[in-house]
Amino acid sequence: MTFEKQKSMKKDRRQFLKNTSLAALATVTLPSTLRAELNSEIASETLANCNPTTLDYYGQGPFYSANSPLIINNQLAVGNEPGTRFIISGRVHNLDCTEYIAGAIIDIWHADDAGQYDNTGFNLRGKTTSNSQGFYLFESIYPGKYLNGSSYRPAHIHFKITPPSYPVLTTQLYFQGDSDNSTDAAASISSGTYDATHRIIPVTTNSFGQKEATWDIILDGEGNPVGIEEMRSTMGMIYKIYPNPFSDFIQINYGVFQKAKVSIQVFDIQGNLVAKLQDLNLKPEKYTAEWKPDSNIISGHYFVALKINDVQVHYLKVIKN
Repeated sequence: MTFEKQKSMKKDRRQFLKNTSLAALATVTLPSTLRAELNSEIASETLANCNPTTLDYYGQGPFYSANSPLIINNQLAVGNEPGTRFIISGRVHNLDCTEYIAGAIIDIWHADDAGQYDNTGFNLRGKTTSNSQGFYLFESIYPGKYLNGSSYRPAHIHFKITPPSYPVLTTQLYFQGDSDNSTDAAASISSGTYDATHRIIPVTTNSFGQKEATWDIILDGEGNPVGIEEMRSTMGMIYKIYPNPFSDFIQINYGVFQKAKVSIQVFDIQGNLVAKLQDLNLKPEKYTAEWKPDSNIISGHYFVALKINDVQVHYLKVIKN
């Protein structure tokens, strides 16, 4: 069987999974206690949220350096790098979000706080890899702006993403609220091949004064099955995790929308399973789980995942102090 034939068959299977999920969405009956409060959440959880990552109009730009080093301890920026600390995390998915992709190489570079690139060394340049669960995370500083002709380019971060055995995707990431997005030749494009709409992402500030953003990378590749967006509406989702950041424990509030086998799992940044909090057969209802990490659990970032009938349908990131 040829590679192209295998891809065609796999795409047919993915479309079947989509259609099955949409059918479930049309027929599922939620308990009355959950229906009202889920209406707004369900309305937003559709296939429209699975937007393939687009190319950037400027491509890799003039400041790319090959052979950048591996990022150590998730730190793209050294501790004394001037600027506001910035944490970006997410998951790498295939084109229709039915699978997560482990082992994707993510090559990252951006300007420093003053808007300058290091063109002789590798400061604010490095590579990371999506872990065994498809997650990635790196900490840097919020990039500065620089003049591009007579106007400033908005703050942005460059990416080259290479999934195993598939072509590289080169793009740039922008941030909501930047006053220069609307006048930038690349960030202002809202349709077509270079549509930047879903690469302009919201940024929040955590309790440490660090900026944080979540960006799921969606591109051509082969991976492991995962719940597509409808599954949050038809199967379950995590509502809230608090406190976050935390020291001694977290409380996880989640909902189950069908009678199912349910587990709550915690993964470290390498994708290793560090805790399984529940593994139960549950009826449709709202539930609470707690995680009190063992003393050997180190500070850092973790991903809490909700797994229903052996399908991972939702995750949130937490920080242990």
